[in-house]
Amino acid sequence: MPKPHVAILGLGLMGTGMAGRLLSEKFPVTVYNRSREKAEALAADGATVAGSPREAAAQARVVIGMVADDAASRAVWLGENGALAGVAPGTVLIESSTLTPGWVRELAAAASRQKCEFLDAPVTGTKPHAASGELLFLVGGSAQALEAARPVLAAMSRDIVHLGPTGSGATMKLVNNFLCGVQAASFAEAMALVEAGELNREQAAKILCNGAPGSPLIRAIWSRVASGDLTPNFVLRLMAKDLKYATEEAKQRGLALKTAAPAIEVFEDAARNGYGDQDFAAVIEAQRRH
Repeated sequence: MPKPHVAILGLGLMGTGMAGRLLSEKFPVTVYNRSREKAEALAADGATVAGSPREAAAQARVVIGMVADDAASRAVWLGENGALAGVAPGTVLIESSTLTPGWVRELAAAASRQKCEFLDAPVTGTKPHAASGELLFLVGGSAQALEAARPVLAAMSRDIVHLGPTGSGATMKLVNNFLCGVQAASFAEAMALVEAGELNREQAAKILCNGAPGSPLIRAIWSRVASGDLTPNFVLRLMAKDLKYATEEAKQRGLALKTAAPAIEVFEDAARNGYGDQDFAAVIEAQRRH
């Protein structure tokens, strides 16, 4: 069977890696990015560069969105020259951005009106996982749509988890990032206390990373800080956004995520102090300056 033509909408850290992975697996790929320079960089690897989401979608049987937030997602799918204006009936639409479940369900309804299949399939992992095909897809939507998309998702992933109906993937991603954000914020404050208490920073970090608090996330954060390389694998300012989305979703379901608010403040403070576009591990460095 020939491999389906895939369109990637959004070429940030994740979208670029995903597009590159599909190209390496010999999928025909069309890419669109608001800043055309990022798209042109993939042309040398065989990607077709589209001038609009609509143009990109018109060439594809599978269309994947990977953008920053609800507003950017709405723009690429429903905006002027948006992807939904160009898709053919039967196209599989996959939204892999970290978004609110409410918007995801609205987008699914719009896809249905175009007689397209739809999946919300956000991912866990960072830039290196996208490039190496080691993402974990958290999928909401029908089993039929998932089976149609599976060859494409499998090329980019270590696993695919079908969580339930539309919105399930988006909800699980917010749960995941809520927990990650709170851990990272508390680790930043812990390391600030280490320094305020005049303890050896490296010695204390070793104790924390190798003891009960030492989750894979905590160890990964410290590894980035210790190396001094804060080139973004996951952009810090997006963690504040994800925590806000998680808080909103919880509120709609009658819950209060009480630890989210201080974590949001930690990340927003880091962004205000110039760390917003660095790797989210930079929250450690931002906190120590206070």
